[in-house]
Parts: sequence; C-alpha cells; structure tokens
Amino acid sequence: MNEEKLQHLRIASDQKRRAGAPIWTIVLGIAAITGVAIFFAIPRASDSVRSGLKSNRELARTSDKGAPDSNLGTPAAQGSAMASQPAKIEGSVLTASGYIVNRERIELSPRFMGVVKWIGVKKGDSVTNGQVVVLLDDAEYKARLKESEGRLAYAKAGLSKAELDYDRVAKLALEKVESKQAEDDVRVRVESARASLLESQGQNELAKTFLDWTVIRSPIDGVVLEKLVDPNELVVPQSFGGTRGPSTALIALADPKDLQVEIDLNESDLSKIFLNQVCKVSPEAYPQKGYEGYVAEIAPEASRQKGTLQLKVQIRNSDRFLTPELSAKVDFIGVSNEQR
Repeated sequence: MNEEKLQHLRIASDQKRRAGAPIWTIVLGIAAITGVAIFFAIPRASDSVRSGLKSNRELARTSDKGAPDSNLGTPAAQGSAMASQPAKIEGSVLTASGYIVNRERIELSPRFMGVVKWIGVKKGDSVTNGQVVVLLDDAEYKARLKESEGRLAYAKAGLSKAELDYDRVAKLALEKVESKQAEDDVRVRVESARASLLESQGQNELAKTFLDWTVIRSPIDGVVLEKLVDPNELVVPQSFGGTRGPSTALIALADPKDLQVEIDLNESDLSKIFLNQVCKVSPEAYPQKGYEGYVAEIAPEASRQKGTLQLKVQIRNSDRFLTPELSAKVDFIGVSNEQR
C-alpha cells in the first residue's frame, strides 16, 4: 500500500528537465536593458550642446580656460563686468581699508565751575577762529572785578598820601625839624603803599581774566561735532567721578579739511610701508573719487591681540565727499629703496 503511494508521488525522469531557452532569454534581456541605461547615463560634450545647458563645474572649467561665456556676449554685459572690477592703481604694492577720522578733535572745557548761560551753536554748525560759542554765568566775576577795582583805587590813594607825607617830612628833615628816623619811616610807608598798589593791580587783572573766561570762543575754523551741554547746566573743569556728575566739556570741534585715514595694518604687510609714502585714497561711498595722501604716522607699538599696527594716512585737498567715521580704501604706492 505504501509502495503504491510512493510510486504515485515519484516524478518521472522525462519530466524533471525543463527547457533552458526561456531562462537565457530573460538574462539576455536584462543585460541589454542595463547596457542601454549605462550608455545614456555617461555624460558627453554633445549632450550640453543639444540641451543648451552646462553644469556649474563645466562653466567654471570653461571660465578658467579663458573660453568666452555666452552670457557676456553682448557689449552691455561686457561693460557691466568691467565696471564691477575696480581698476588697479599703477605702482600699488598694497591695498588696505580703514576709517576716515579728524586729525584733531577739540573739546572745549570750562576753566572753573560755572553755569551755562547761553550756547550759540548746534551740531553741524560751522565756526570761525575767535567766534563766541558759549557764555557762562558771569555775575559773580563781575562783582569780583568791581571789588578789585575798589581795592586798586584805595591802593592808589594810599600811595599818593604816602608820597605827600614823605615830601613833607623830607623837607623838614633838611631843615633839621624832623629827625632822620622819621624820614626813614615815611620812606618805608611809601614803599609799602607801592607794593599794595602792585598787589591790587594783580588782583584786578585776575578778576578781568576770570570774567573773560566766562566767554568761550572757538580756537579754530571748523565744524561743531557735538554739543555736550545745555543752558542752565552746571559744568566743571574736571570730573568728580560717577556717571551723574557735571559735564566737563561744552562742545566738540574739528577741522573738516584736516582728515586722515586710520588703518589697522596686518603685521605681515609692514615691510611694504614707510613714513611719507605716497598713497591714493578712495572713499567707499564714492569709489570714483580719488585723493592724494601720504603716510603721516606709524604707531610705535603694535596690538598683540590683533597682530596689527595702526598707521594714519594724511589726506591732501579733502572736500565735502569725505565724511569722518566712514570707510575708505587706501592704495600704497611703492618706490625703490634708493628713493626712500
């Protein structure tokens, strides 16, 4: 019974082999499809020509080789590209950027404690040398001047009386009416009166000086950079400390025509710089403008933290296009060692 079942389940030998043709057909079909895909996946130069597009890598390679770019074919595009590239200054050995600054910033301060009575300028105003810009309260110093004038008049009167007494006693001494000692005493009083007069004259001059100091004048022809106080505000010649103390300055002035470019130069470029070196200055706000200049100052000490050395380039013939605290580009013109 079991053998009949096994015979029934056994596969005949002629049925074990299958035809091999369908399997090889499938394998060859897959290989053909793979080959076609690889053929179209490989990039070729003709592909970019047919599509009209280039990859960024191909564009960079073409630009490096000097091939003309299709985007720069028109004159307008070529002019735009040339304008974007600044012209190099002939003879320039170094280009650095810095900030335009005033060569001198003057802050006017009072010579004594006082109260601001009047301010005649504001930020941005032009001033001339000797122009009155601030008035301090002068009531106290006018009173001191009158007091000194009274003492001066009293000293003059005392000298006149001492001189009259001396003349009288001197005549009597010649006539042997007065003694020599009396004559000497009167002579001493005359000298003392002259000394008192000299002292009174000095006090009077001091009172006039203090009164004159209540009038603040501009020491230069320039521009008001900043107004630091207001009327009725207390000012002092030096700070008492703290953040709420009285002001120590009245206004800040500078000459707008006396400008420099302040540059923090990298230490690796110091060998290219020397004093009085000719420079070309171009403000970043007006790159088409150019100004003559020269290296006016090289700091005697470098900054260890930054690894830089500060230098200042003096600008010749500055005009209204140069504004302090704006940036500027400086080209340093090199010369031979024999010309240094």
